[in-house]
Amino acid sequence: MDRLTDFLERFELRATLLHNGVLARPLQAEASEGAGRLYLLRQGAVELAGPGRRHCLLREPTLVFYACPQRHTLRPVGEARAHLLGALIEFGAGDENPLLQALDQPLCLPLADMQGVASLIDALFEEAAVRHCGQAAVLERLSEVLVVRLLRLAMERKLMDRGVMAGLADLRLARALTAIHAAPQSGWTLERMAARAGMSRSRFAGHFTAVMGMPAAEYLKRWRVGLAKRLLRAGRPVKQVALEVGYGSSASFGRAFGQVEGATPTAWLQGVRESAGA
Repeated sequence: MDRLTDFLERFELRATLLHNGVLARPLQAEASEGAGRLYLLRQGAVELAGPGRRHCLLREPTLVFYACPQRHTLRPVGEARAHLLGALIEFGAGDENPLLQALDQPLCLPLADMQGVASLIDALFEEAAVRHCGQAAVLERLSEVLVVRLLRLAMERKLMDRGVMAGLADLRLARALTAIHAAPQSGWTLERMAARAGMSRSRFAGHFTAVMGMPAAEYLKRWRVGLAKRLLRAGRPVKQVALEVGYGSSASFGRAFGQVEGATPTAWLQGVRESAGA
């Protein structure tokens, strides 16, 4: 497995077309809507306003990516009409995905600086320009590909200095992280993770915490619990889930789950079901 494939297999990426054409009025997003957003400004100018006084004026063709749901508003400015392509972006249940937790701030990248994906962006703009049968489906699939390419670009350029994106951009840590993501049920110890990274135990422990923002054992626990939540939602029995994510018993799984979620697996699942039925 490569550095991104496990994330993309375990957390389904889905784009839904939101806007295609001239931005005639403000476009608003709320943190409660449960999806990130991808915008491609083809021409014109817009003001991007976030919480508080975070404002940014975009005057050139630009990509804006909110991996996590965040409150913000896009407003057209100036006399020239702003042409915008926008999509809602979902990665399954975001609270379980450390990739999204690492991308908690929007990425704003001028299209002129994205030569590696220029042909893909051109294809999006070409498809968006003229109405065709199946246009929305094509734009949504191309948007999903663009998000994957954007994540790859973020790692290659090391746009994140902490968290799982920074860890995946670190070639030594990436070897350990990729192995953990691919086989969470394996009996991972600090020594085994360090060996995967090609580092000594003590050096790996310090480097992991510095880059990832938490100790290796804590990250492993959170990764396993995140996967367990998905399996529990799918109806798997607690005992089976415990084994699938690397715990030898329901009791040890329950302790780890409680440390992360503050509730037992059964109580957490009951709360999820009650919220869904509300």
